Amino acid sequence: MYYFINRDPGSSVYSAVSEILTKSNYWQQKNADSTKFHLMFGERNRLPFSRLGHEPGFNQTVNYYRGNGCICRKSSFVSTLSEFTEGCKLHLDWMLPSYVVKPRKARKEIKFLPKDTTNNTENSKIRKSLWTDCMAEEMVHDSRETLRKACAILASENQHIWIAKSTAGAKGEGISISTEIESLIKYVDNSSQAHVIQKYLENPMLLTGCRKFDIRCWVLVDHKYDIYLYREGVLRTASDAYDPNNLDKITSHLTNHCLQQKLATNFGEYEEGNEMFFEEFSSYLRASYKLSLENDILPQIKNIIKDCIAAAKEKIETTGLNYASFQLFGFDFIIDDKGRVYLLEINGAPACAKKLLPELAQSLITTVINPLYPPPTSESNSLNLFDII
Repeated sequence: MYYFINRDPGSSVYSAVSEILTKSNYWQQKNADSTKFHLMFGERNRLPFSRLGHEPGFNQTVNYYRGNGCICRKSSFVSTLSEFTEGCKLHLDWMLPSYVVKPRKARKEIKFLPKDTTNNTENSKIRKSLWTDCMAEEMVHDSRETLRKACAILASENQHIWIAKSTAGAKGEGISISTEIESLIKYVDNSSQAHVIQKYLENPMLLTGCRKFDIRCWVLVDHKYDIYLYREGVLRTASDAYDPNNLDKITSHLTNHCLQQKLATNFGEYEEGNEMFFEEFSSYLRASYKLSLENDILPQIKNIIKDCIAAAKEKIETTGLNYASFQLFGFDFIIDDKGRVYLLEINGAPACAKKLLPELAQSLITTVINPLYPPPTSESNSLNLFDII
């Protein structure tokens, strides 16, 4: 019998995985606070990595790699790729020009004790209970000057649109699009977080109705650092026609599902839930762009994924540690009107389209859990839609 705990019941993926394991005859779910487990499904930002691998009799595994923020946090991702390309002398032509910009004056909390000028014991006791907080302004250094130079060069090539994305933003929050680079820098300076200011793709591939889309692909890295790509992906589509002359119309530019559902008056008019899957997209590519998903698009996606996981390896792999890790990532891509693929960002705790969730959950078990904790032959489910790349 194997034991697992689930500390992230809000995860649709690991709730589905937990349900499958619970229905088997060889896995049992323990209380979330138990230390006697083989497998932990944890919350990405609240994992007790230092306490893993010390329970006698249990070879423990967790569903995240320590330090995965180096590619899942937007500003860290830019830095990680910069270090990787410098070290390997590579040029990543799938990365849109991206620059980390921090608020001009970072506010840092400082705690100190009021000075005690007496020898009074009672005063000393009171003093120890009186912490004084203050906020000190600290000048920060970022890439704004390099950004300004890049902006000038690209403007001479008639490339004017940039997008600012909060380094910790999600669900379309903390985003601004503009042709005025100084207004974006000011936007960041007036915020409380670092942002990545990235070149906006001005010539995106468009769907019926001249609408933008991005592609979510699910990538699984196992305990041996082998990389797998899920066979099915989903396009998150815009509700309104792309209009580079009207950057204020969010539903034309941002394909985030939450924003589209909340703001678009015609949400779901073209595709149910503004989602298109690979079979339909493959047909559209052939008919409208004379391109093949299998031969033209997916090879680019696979190469980008391998580059990113390689860039993170030294920062996150668990070789030599007392526990094992695996992780499911969500890679988001955009394609230009010539069929060239660019990476937008990487999500370290991706949700899954409801249509795909049952088979993705079973495939995850087959790929990364069963090799570590072999099931009885009678219980084995060989369904696996993850392919090694």
